[in-house]
Amino acid sequence: MPPTTVPLTLANLLLRPGFASRHTPDRVFDRLAAQADRADVDFNDEFRSLLCEWSRDEHLTPVGWWSAQGHVRRHLDNRARVRRLIAGHPEIAQEPIERPVFVVGLPRTATTLTHGVLSLSEQHRCPRLWELLTPDLEGTPRQRRNAVRAARAMVGAINLFSPRYRDIHPMTAEGPDECTFALPHTVMPLSQARVPGYQARHRTRDFTADYAYLKQIYQVLQYGRPRRRWVLKSPLHTEHLDALLAVFPDATIVWTHRDPAAVVPSFCSLIEHGMAITLRPLDLHGLGATWLELLSRAMTRGLAARAAIPREALVDVPYSWLGADPATGAPKLYDAVGARWTEADAARLPEVAARPAGTRPHRYDLARYGLTRADVDTAFADYNALRAEVDRA
Repeated sequence: MPPTTVPLTLANLLLRPGFASRHTPDRVFDRLAAQADRADVDFNDEFRSLLCEWSRDEHLTPVGWWSAQGHVRRHLDNRARVRRLIAGHPEIAQEPIERPVFVVGLPRTATTLTHGVLSLSEQHRCPRLWELLTPDLEGTPRQRRNAVRAARAMVGAINLFSPRYRDIHPMTAEGPDECTFALPHTVMPLSQARVPGYQARHRTRDFTADYAYLKQIYQVLQYGRPRRRWVLKSPLHTEHLDALLAVFPDATIVWTHRDPAAVVPSFCSLIEHGMAITLRPLDLHGLGATWLELLSRAMTRGLAARAAIPREALVDVPYSWLGADPATGAPKLYDAVGARWTEADAARLPEVAARPAGTRPHRYDLARYGLTRADVDTAFADYNALRAEVDRA
């Protein structure tokens, strides 16, 4: 388990006086929801339930409780803002989100690199982290600076509290990032706390309404700005391709591929370094079992939905395309999605293909999380058969 850093220790000490509020989560929620949309009862009740369950994890740290409140506050605030903007400007709801590209696949399969490569084109529009954290209309320069500053603070806190996190998954406030930050209901609370009730509700949830709301967010971000082809990304889309395609029927799905025996320990390592900020101690074998089940279930659902995707709307990207040789793979990727690869794009490719300066190699292994190669191969047997076909092609 990663050692506790000095900044994290100090933050836990500073936040300890407010830590007792986790025993009264309903009162905390009422305070967070004071500015939220009172008419959105179902949405608010879902986040009340999440916060109450989050508060009951006995291993939660003061920073973990602070993070839980921030998660809930952000989603309540954003939901209220989006609804308010559409009520004030009904034409937002008519903004066409045409032929969007969605990068999907298991996490740690070069989805971030694929998204970054596609973001190079001037014809594409990728949401920036600060926009996903605070979706809004084009504001004043001061409003933008404030939104960027808040996103930088979040990234800075993660890197300060868990320095190895940046080695595994570097983030920047003004760089393209994933829809995970905008979707209200995802598995990501499970990366910060043990919330079994939320996990159970996640299994049976119809996510169509979540993707309809995601579309509204991109309509808000597009309104009054030049229209370009949206290029979007999240490994978490893989589990909900049926809902995604119900809302975005003309989407192109770019599906990245990699051996799950490398994916699972790499992702567990990422979760470990993030969760070490919010929980103490960690059960690494429990973490491994949880995420093996979550990832394999997501893939099973993704494979079922894949069968209904028109072949011309599906692009398979082997890990070797960009993970081994981006200069060769990037033009193939652009051609596959119907975009034009230019000399200007090629000149900027090293910006997204190179590791950030100062980061160290990421090492991981299955045994640390109580897993074996046989466990992973069994869980992903059907996917491995597909991956073998992709590699042959």
